[in-house]
Amino acid sequence: MDVSELTPDVAPDRREIVFRLSGQRVDVACAITREALEEHFWLPAGADQVRMLKAFADGRRRIIAAAERKIRLRPSEPVRLGVDDFMIKR
Repeated sequence: MDVSELTPDVAPDRREIVFRLSGQRVDVACAITREALEEHFWLPAGADQVRMLKAFADGRRRIIAAAERKIRLRPSEPVRLGVDDFMIKR
């Protein structure tokens, strides 16, 4: 899957970045929380929108992989990635 033509964007409340993933038969609304970006992608607390988008771009592969896993479990539902989605489970 690829991030669709729509560019990832910071939500108006700056609590998440929203994006869409498109594949052969799906087009899914997705989001990653600011908290997840701070915890797992080195986003500084209080960072501006430009820095949030940079953190997303830097972690793009990992973020998309996590979103794809959730899409496989529930293909018709929107995806919201949080801190727990990037925890290493043993």
